[in-house]
Amino acid sequence: MRRTTAAGVAVGLIMVAGLALPASASTADSATLWVLHGIPDTPVDVYVNGELTLDEFAPGDLAGPLTLPAGDYEVALTAPDATDDSAPVLGPATLTLDAGGNYTAVAHLSEAGAPALTPFANDVAATAAGQARVTVRHVAAAPAVDVLAGGTAVISGLTNPNEQTLDLPAGTVSASVALAGTTEPVLGPADVPVTEGTLTIVYAWGSAEDENLDLAVQTITGLHSSPDGVPSGTAGYLAERDTLLTAAWIIGAVVLIAAATTTGVVVTRRRSADRV
Repeated sequence: MRRTTAAGVAVGLIMVAGLALPASASTADSATLWVLHGIPDTPVDVYVNGELTLDEFAPGDLAGPLTLPAGDYEVALTAPDATDDSAPVLGPATLTLDAGGNYTAVAHLSEAGAPALTPFANDVAATAAGQARVTVRHVAAAPAVDVLAGGTAVISGLTNPNEQTLDLPAGTVSASVALAGTTEPVLGPADVPVTEGTLTIVYAWGSAEDENLDLAVQTITGLHSSPDGVPSGTAGYLAERDTLLTAAWIIGAVVLIAAATTTGVVVTRRRSADRV
């Protein structure tokens, strides 16, 4: 699987598209953008405002953070080595970045398996001391799931392209997962650590029918920093640890990767290779 560093892709965006905020511009007039490619088996070229900005962007790649002028951007994805964006495989779509906002634009499959582009606003408001924030996003062609704590559903029917966010004490969370409307666990209990002052965003992407479901993790740090700071972050893979049932439903979106068939059989296909 191809590996592309977020920093390298970000440099490419800046150099090719000229979209970076000028050094003299105020950050109050800018926005922060990440881009995640969650369409399996489909390398693409990414055009922004008609200009090639990402060449052969690979599935699972996360680019960013970029500081861009607030405004509207026309985004289109084409086959690799396309000469222009006149025959996109996805888009063109208008991406609106508000001043001061922090966003992740996700190219992914809808629940029915069609290509889609969904912009998410990342909640980077300051967290209280000792607290962390976790967001889970379902961007896979896969059915809904329920998350169980003590055998009882604490969140029901999480579907594509929805998300859930919770602030919780730094530590670990644990839960089990069942197909929507059932209580028999098909995965878990499973655990994930959450770190003070960070936003951890977990994406389940890919296709259940094609058995290529995968997950990506985006970490945005600095939620305890000065309000004038611009939170940044990294991409990585989910680790494992223990407890904290009050936040158990968070794991639900992480293990959407387990929905490996449309007939209701759930299988986890966790990848061991790290993506940067």
